[in-house]
Amino acid sequence: MSRERSKPSKPRTRTYERPRGGQARAIADLMPDIGRAAFRRFGFIQSSVVTRWPEIVGPHHARVCVPEAIRFAPGEKSDGTLQLVVVPAHAPLIQHVIPEIVERVNRFFGYNAVARVKLRQGEVKSPVPRDRAAAPPSLKPIPIELGESLRDIGDPELREVLESLARSLDQSSRSRN
Repeated sequence: MSRERSKPSKPRTRTYERPRGGQARAIADLMPDIGRAAFRRFGFIQSSVVTRWPEIVGPHHARVCVPEAIRFAPGEKSDGTLQLVVVPAHAPLIQHVIPEIVERVNRFFGYNAVARVKLRQGEVKSPVPRDRAAAPPSLKPIPIELGESLRDIGDPELREVLESLARSLDQSSRSRN
């Protein structure tokens, strides 16, 4: 007589195993994921407000003020208070341009995220300037009919973009023929 008890079998749960052999990722690609929790803890919905501050307010104002936090009423995501750290000597100047800063931040968000600004005087580390590598000049010739009209454009950056567009249009029209 064998006493075999049949125990109900537990369903086996699979433990998560990280896929191996994936491609290496640059640390800059990982930083938004890593920093997201810390930025939210300090009042930032989007970390890009901090990282793109010089683009939002301009390089002059970015040297003398930085965002510290954006505070909203509980349950709200609009009409918040932007807290800025300002170099003490520049606080009166920044106080005069607060409406412009509010407008630019709201334009960046795409809605009225900020209604008020609170200034705190303190030390501001100037942003590290990012040097963008200039695109190498193209060796493809510009079509003659377009080249003359582009020479009259005073802004060199706009002229380069339009020349590049003219080259690509000329190349696509030649490939069709």
